[in-house]
Amino acid sequence: MKLFTYVYKGQEQVGVLSADGKNLIALPEKDMQTLIENWTEERQKEVETLLKTEKGIALEQVQLKAPIPHPKQDVICLGINYMAHAEESARYKEEAFGGERPKAIYFSKRVNEAVADKEPIQGHFDIVESLDYEVELAVVIGKDAKNVAEKDVFDYVFGYTILNDVSARNLQTSHKQWYFGKSLDGFTPIGPCIVTKEDFQNPPALAIKSYVNGELRQNSTTDLLIFGIAHVVSELSQGMTLQAGTIIAMGTPAGVGMGFVPPNFLKAGDEVKCEIEGIGTLTNVVK
Repeated sequence: MKLFTYVYKGQEQVGVLSADGKNLIALPEKDMQTLIENWTEERQKEVETLLKTEKGIALEQVQLKAPIPHPKQDVICLGINYMAHAEESARYKEEAFGGERPKAIYFSKRVNEAVADKEPIQGHFDIVESLDYEVELAVVIGKDAKNVAEKDVFDYVFGYTILNDVSARNLQTSHKQWYFGKSLDGFTPIGPCIVTKEDFQNPPALAIKSYVNGELRQNSTTDLLIFGIAHVVSELSQGMTLQAGTIIAMGTPAGVGMGFVPPNFLKAGDEVKCEIEGIGTLTNVVK
C-alpha cells in the first residue's frame, strides 16, 4: 500500500492511497513517524479494511508533503554503491572518489525539512558552483533494529520511498568530506509516498531513473547495488540501533551531472524527475 503525508484544509495528516489511485483515505495517526512506530500486522489489516470501505478525498484536493517531513535523525546514505557510478565519480575527481573500497561507504545527510514532490530545490548558488542530482531507493526502517542477522533484515523494513540526494560537488570535494555538501537546506526531496514492503519482493529489483528537463539521465535497476539492503542494515545494526523511521538511502546509479564530459550540472529553472518502478515519481524544479 502507498502511504502519504499531506495537508487538507490546513491540517497535516497521513493517509493511504485508494485501490484506484485516485483518493486518499485519512488515518488517525498524528504523523507518519507515529504510524511507523505503531505499525503491526493487526494495524495493517485494519488499514486494508479501510481501503475496502472508505472512499476518501481526491488527490487533487490535497497538498502533498514529504512522507516523513522531519526525520527524527539524519538520513544514512550509501556512497558509490553502483559500479558504473563509482567509475564516473573517479573520472570526475580521482582524489575524492577513486581508489578501491572493499567496505560500504556510509555518510549522513542533515534534513531540517524534507522537500515534497512539486516543491522547489534550493540551489544555494551563492556558495554552490556544481549542483547535482542523485536518484536513490530509500529504505524506511519499521522497528528498532539492533544486531540483526542478514536473513532477518526484511522483518525490520517498513517500506520504500524515493530520495533525491541533491549534492553541491564543490563543497563535497573541497571539504574532503560529504556532510556539508549534501546537507544544505532543501537538498533532500523525498516522496511522493512510502510503499510498504509487501508490495515488493525481497530485495526489490526495480527500474530506477532520473530525468533533467525531460532528458533521461540515469537508467538502472536496484538489483545492481554493490552492497544490498540486507548487508547494509545488518552491518549498521551491529554497532548502532537503527530506530523506527530511520531512512537509509541506498546510493545512486550512473548518469549524474558530474559523470558527463564535461560535467553537466543543474541550474535555476531545471526540472529534475526521479522515478522508481512501483513507487512513483518525485519531481522538483531548481530555484
